[in-house]
Amino acid sequence: MAVVSLREIVDRAFEQRYGVPAINIVNDLTLEAVLAGAVEARSPVIVQTSVKTVKSIGAEVLFAMWTAMTKDIDVPVTLHLDHCPERAVISQCLEIGWNSVLFDASTLPVEENQRQTIEVVAEARRHGAHVEGEIEAIQGVEDGIGVDTETRRQSLDTALGFIRATGVDVFAPSIGNAHGVYSATPALDFQRVSDLVEATGTPIALHGGSGMTDAQFADLIARGCAKVNISTALKIEFMTSSLAFLKKAEAANKWDPPALFADVRSHIVALTTGLAQTFGSAGKAW
Repeated sequence: MAVVSLREIVDRAFEQRYGVPAINIVNDLTLEAVLAGAVEARSPVIVQTSVKTVKSIGAEVLFAMWTAMTKDIDVPVTLHLDHCPERAVISQCLEIGWNSVLFDASTLPVEENQRQTIEVVAEARRHGAHVEGEIEAIQGVEDGIGVDTETRRQSLDTALGFIRATGVDVFAPSIGNAHGVYSATPALDFQRVSDLVEATGTPIALHGGSGMTDAQFADLIARGCAKVNISTALKIEFMTSSLAFLKKAEAANKWDPPALFADVRSHIVALTTGLAQTFGSAGKAW
């Protein structure tokens, strides 16, 4: 098993009611570590790239890294473009080989969002790729995309109409979740997930996963959240482990970059395996 489509991973998780970690990487080290963690946990994994990461590394270079690191991998993995409002970036990534995209037109009126999402789905299908959609901007700015305040939640009928009209493969609803760091345990609308799943049979993407409790994860996954997004947790782990190592290096006046990389890598691997255990995807590789 190597690189597969988003639907191959998400549909199995949805049917068997486990969640798949969808982890935003920031560089080559975190990409390799997330993949290594998936292999260690024998878990499928969705590797996500923000628009900011695509632009900072370069789409061609980033995809070359992905291709090299997944060449002989023996667990199911897929490459996903996260929260992208830019049609040109979506087209570029689809043409290069990304397996799926989240077209984020949540700041547009629903009608215009729907019109453009239909176009993106058609474009993705030409490349054999899949699409995640959303109609509500989830609170929190991450990598320069998002809003600081909670936006008005659309009606259930509006959400159902969007899913049916666009044919998106995964849908990301606003249920009281937020990007970034929660100041308190979030109050989530669990029933909205159940209502969406029962009416459409569409797998749900849970955004703002960093900071939710294990009990909240278990409940939402059981209701149909098959894709669980994690971004902030990786950034925190990457930067705090780097900082801790560098403080020790400074105290010892010992400067060894490869040792730093190995230490940070171990933290990201452990984060990935822990998420797979929490979401129930550990041991689900095929």
